[in-house]
Amino acid sequence: MDPERERIQADLRGVVTGDVLCDDLHLQLYASDASLYEIRPLAVLRPRTTRDIVAAVQYSGENRLPLHVRGAGTGLAGESLGAGLVLDCSAYLRRILGSDAATVRVQPGVVHAHLNEFLRGQGRIFGPDPAMSRVTTLGSMIAIDASGSHWPKYGSTRDHVQELQVVLDTGEVLQFGREPRDPAKLRDLSPRRREIVERLEELLDREAALIQRKQPAGLTNRCGYRLEGVLGDDYVDVAKLLSGSEGTLAIISEAILRTQLLPRASGLAVLFFDRLESAALAVQDILPLRPTACDLLDRRHLSLARETDPRYHQMIPPEAEALLLVEQTGETLPEMRRQVAQILDMVRNKRHLAFDGRQAFERDEVALYWQLASRVVPTLHRTKGASRPIPFIEDVAVPPSELPAFLPKMQNVFKRHQVVASLYGHVGHGQLHLRPFLDLSNPDDVRKIEALAADLYHEVCEVGGTISGEHGDGLSRTPFIRQQYGELYPVFQEVKQIFDPKNLLNPGKIISDDTDSLTKYIRPTLLRSAPAAGGGVHGNGDVLTGSAALSAPPPAVNGAPAAASAALSAGPVITLQLAWTAGEMEQAAARCNGCGACRAQTADTRMCPIFRFAPTEEASPRAKANLVRALFDGRLPPESMATDDFKQIADLCVNCHMCRQECPSNVDVPKLMMEAKGQYVSNNGLRPSDWMLSRLDWYATIGSLFGPIANWALSNRPARWMLEKLMGIAQGRKLPRFAKRHFMRRAAKMRLTRPTRRTGNKVAYFVDTYATYHDPLLAEALVAVLEHNGVAVYVPPGQWTSGMALISAGALDAARRIAKHNVELLAEAIRQGYHVITAEPSAALALTHEYRNLLNDDDARLVAENTSEACTYLWNLHNTGKLQLDFRPVNATLGYHLPCHLKVLEVGTPGENLMRLIPGLSVQSIDKGCSGMAGTFGLKRENFRHSIRAGWGLISSLRGPQLQFGTTECSACKMQMEQGTTKPTIHPLKLLALSYGLMPELASLLTTQGEELIVT
Repeated sequence: MDPERERIQADLRGVVTGDVLCDDLHLQLYASDASLYEIRPLAVLRPRTTRDIVAAVQYSGENRLPLHVRGAGTGLAGESLGAGLVLDCSAYLRRILGSDAATVRVQPGVVHAHLNEFLRGQGRIFGPDPAMSRVTTLGSMIAIDASGSHWPKYGSTRDHVQELQVVLDTGEVLQFGREPRDPAKLRDLSPRRREIVERLEELLDREAALIQRKQPAGLTNRCGYRLEGVLGDDYVDVAKLLSGSEGTLAIISEAILRTQLLPRASGLAVLFFDRLESAALAVQDILPLRPTACDLLDRRHLSLARETDPRYHQMIPPEAEALLLVEQTGETLPEMRRQVAQILDMVRNKRHLAFDGRQAFERDEVALYWQLASRVVPTLHRTKGASRPIPFIEDVAVPPSELPAFLPKMQNVFKRHQVVASLYGHVGHGQLHLRPFLDLSNPDDVRKIEALAADLYHEVCEVGGTISGEHGDGLSRTPFIRQQYGELYPVFQEVKQIFDPKNLLNPGKIISDDTDSLTKYIRPTLLRSAPAAGGGVHGNGDVLTGSAALSAPPPAVNGAPAAASAALSAGPVITLQLAWTAGEMEQAAARCNGCGACRAQTADTRMCPIFRFAPTEEASPRAKANLVRALFDGRLPPESMATDDFKQIADLCVNCHMCRQECPSNVDVPKLMMEAKGQYVSNNGLRPSDWMLSRLDWYATIGSLFGPIANWALSNRPARWMLEKLMGIAQGRKLPRFAKRHFMRRAAKMRLTRPTRRTGNKVAYFVDTYATYHDPLLAEALVAVLEHNGVAVYVPPGQWTSGMALISAGALDAARRIAKHNVELLAEAIRQGYHVITAEPSAALALTHEYRNLLNDDDARLVAENTSEACTYLWNLHNTGKLQLDFRPVNATLGYHLPCHLKVLEVGTPGENLMRLIPGLSVQSIDKGCSGMAGTFGLKRENFRHSIRAGWGLISSLRGPQLQFGTTECSACKMQMEQGTTKPTIHPLKLLALSYGLMPELASLLTTQGEELIVT
């Protein structure tokens, strides 16, 4: 850390209660957002209170440090990036402070979706709805005046801001709302507040005619400072002016927002068109019917939707070139249905513009259509090739009446520049989100950016549109504000002078003399070619060298030299631990576009369990990709991957793989972090607690030999205290008891360890630790169920545990030895005609995914392609008509939890499906995200409370009186589910065996509140 950053850190830590971050790793995390830009800040502060913001502003003023406020970092224009002090308000300032019948008071870090979840209980909603509602903060929405699909009904954020508490450039904390113009009332205000109101009143009154004349003709506008509507007959609405000012005038510390009633009924008309122009014409017929939303998606988005989610195959005709989603709401269901039918009849039957149309009223179906915008649009980054969708002209808006004429002009601009672009838009109010596909490693494409933007913006302004409709100006559009407003621009400069005369707050945005910001700060990764074939990163044992990893030296960014470029080009630096193809590691990190979807914490997403209880930037999967990308960009030295600081961030990945599955760009963050942990361990070794917890199978072997003593120790407080001190296992964690005899002995006695001579279906059972040493009845249940269905079972002797704990800890050499042993054993069984099954989802993931990363050989691929989780295998039997259905009724109600490692296998919910075949058994799905156990994470003393917090939704659901038991396939999830309740959690395989009447002894084990499970 350089002396300047050390001084800033020491100074600020003495006056604030929040986090002060000045190290290289954390600064790199805040150097980028969802835009195409990267600017490394000088320091980062995560304030806990308004006083922290005040202290930061005062310190910045004294030391002439620019201040940049940041929420979730999902901006597409680079509006929150800067080279000074970044204030991250999303980490701690996220409380809902109060609400009444019409308003709510919030801190700036409150997430929009969380606010609406809170308001839903009161029958209300905060209407503006940005596409990234799951992660977007209210402070950011106010700062850029965000809106969304429902602008026709709710308008933009500034329409609902009643009052703001802000910190000014001097550190003063003031309240602004509708301020009086009456001189007598002004005398009651503080001096600075009165000065601002008086100066604004004079300026807006003087320039009223110019302001009116220069407003775009469209329905929506977010370009520059929004001066219209601020000056009333008897007030100056300062809060309305600050909304959309992008943190350049003041810093928001609290807000009072007006809320709206939830609509009583809503539905969708879904219209399909064979031409984009037909969809634009249809909008003209739809708007008089007053829809509450009207969105357009082009063919590229529809094709991606069909490719990424099989549900869209049935919902979207393959010949559709465009789709319109038109929403109507009403006070009654019949009224709403009539309005939706009217739209369909008008566009499809009378005007014959759409070739097909559908209605959607069920909540799940409506939500799935809306996900086309919120989840499918970001998947544009999955497209292969050097060209990527680049956000820099993604926010134009034109009058809706001009759409039919403007779309051909827009397409002609792209044709002139030989560029392909995607289109998604809120066409009900003329908003168009355009993403040109460009290869920024090609200098010609970089040069196209500015020319393309200038030409398109000319066409936009010609029809009375705006270059910025809802995403802010930021670095992308600030150079073009003069072009749109002309002689009104000096008025904007005067507004900036009134609030921030020293240009301290977010300089370079809205008001700036920098004409190159559109291309000046582009990320180095985007400017660099991918590694050539044969170079780059290779399999385990190879080295990452500068000449191989980079085809060209990383460019300097923001005037700063690429510090690590010399080190990278000097020769071998890192011996890679995993199997990577040429360029794969760099491309995996570069594929992250920073959209921030991985920061989601809503119930309908899993994403990162660590981020859920500790929502700081380093906990997000995006952060990990940013750090790896920085190694290739030369922004971090390669050897930093093996440092304690890097390992601390890498350990925030618990290898659940949810981000890999749910990331719109399919970034394999778990593999990146596995490599990072492997680098640390290969250089420093495992920490003692990690060493012990990654070898629980050893202790399980010993524990099973001394079962009575070990089980006594598990329930003895002094022994548990000692266990915590020696192994780091939390005293409060309920641990599974050891069986009297482990399953492999029983398997040998049952002659299962000998290859079968039977023909037909036969499986090789990979047992893993839990079923072997703690729950052999589970293994016996699986064997019994398979035999009942005519499947021969072979338990290969000599198999080792899956090694998943070693993999998650980064002990990759040890894990590789285990993988090699197991793969050789299982591959031979597969060649003899066996299909490998396992009842443990983590083991299934290890065999099908992780072993390929460790070994990258033909046998590993063979095992991966011929391995199934046990319930998946049985469900496939049912689908082919080979599963016996002679189930006896089981009268019980169970709560089912889908484990992350099973979900990521993308096999659906086979265990739940099988249980639903049992008569009398009621299975309720508990969709509360990750259990919070995350393998050995929840065992550790330091993680115990965090683990419970992450899984509290699941635990509290199980406590409900309607559920008698819990059920899941994962042994770690089972531990968590039984942690907070006396109700047992049962594996689906045991229920199948019980219902088949194969293992009646199971019934006596499954009791709750003194009542046995009833099997009739």
